[in-house]
Amino acid sequence: MLRHTLPIGRIMGIPIDVDFSWFLVFGLLTWILAVSYYPQSLKGAPSAELWLMGVVTAILFFFSILLHELAHSAAALHYKIPVHRITLFIFGGVSQIAQDPSSATAEFVVTIVGPLASFALAGVFFLLQAPLSGVAPALAVVKYLTMINGMLGLFNLIPGFPLDGGRIFRAVVWGWIGDFRRATLIAANVGRFFGFFFIMTGVWMALRGFLFNGLWTAFIGWFLESAAGSQVQQQLVQNLLVGHKVSEAIGNEAPRVAAETSLQTIVDQEILRHGRRSFLVQDNGQILGLLTLHSIKAVPPSDWPTTTTQEAMIPLAQLSTTSPEAELWTALEKMGRNGINQMPVLNGSEFVGMLSRDDVVHYLQLLQQLQTR
Repeated sequence: MLRHTLPIGRIMGIPIDVDFSWFLVFGLLTWILAVSYYPQSLKGAPSAELWLMGVVTAILFFFSILLHELAHSAAALHYKIPVHRITLFIFGGVSQIAQDPSSATAEFVVTIVGPLASFALAGVFFLLQAPLSGVAPALAVVKYLTMINGMLGLFNLIPGFPLDGGRIFRAVVWGWIGDFRRATLIAANVGRFFGFFFIMTGVWMALRGFLFNGLWTAFIGWFLESAAGSQVQQQLVQNLLVGHKVSEAIGNEAPRVAAETSLQTIVDQEILRHGRRSFLVQDNGQILGLLTLHSIKAVPPSDWPTTTTQEAMIPLAQLSTTSPEAELWTALEKMGRNGINQMPVLNGSEFVGMLSRDDVVHYLQLLQQLQTR
């Protein structure tokens, strides 16, 4: 599967990735600074110097975004919340925190430190202006970084989910009404309002002649509205699934195949003929692991006749599993975090069945139909 991100290292044990869209922003920011912004600040400066300033500024802005996200991640780790990775992309960055904070206070702290980090960076760059006052190129760079970090902090305080301000707003509402799910819906709907506001503002600016700024503002609004709308839908799904157990949604068990069966036999007789995509591998009635279409594709087709299902399977000990009494929403989240479409259900060491995304979708449709009636 193609990756859309480039891993660049780890900080505090957290993987740092750069989405390919960030390089577009990096190039665009460098170009705007070198061709439009800095020539107004430094009249007559050589073109090479202006481009160098643009590159340096873009790199330092990159680290500013990274520090903003690291502040979120450090606070999350303080509250024992795992952080999967930090990804920098076209709109800035995102810390992929494994779970929601357990309290409104934790949510507030984890969120507020991001804008505070941006304001702190703006303060640092502001203090550097006096020592660098005699070096015009360096002074222009720190002035821009002072402004952009201040704007980044202020923008993130807009109370529209999923911006930091929206999460802070959710924490306040959560602490006030004591209901996380209702607070999320309220914050997400406020986020949709701000998204529509940015879209309308952007269209108005474009019609007034500020085409580029108007389109960019409308694009940001579209992103906010889409993200907030997705959060609303997710919360509605969670509200339907809350209180329901994995055992209620388990569908048909994946077919069992013998450990010594060749992959070629599985492909010819099961996948191509019946359209099946996953199989439980067993030996003498004992489940050994799971064979998926993805694991079969990892083996060269020329080796399918001589490769057994046991050799290609994912061993049971390496699989993400759940219990029949686990919350259905929790199991769905686990599948999402691990990027899997099905998960074995175990009652202790006893195999109970398979839970797939299709099972959850089917069960969700039943719940929606019952709710409508």
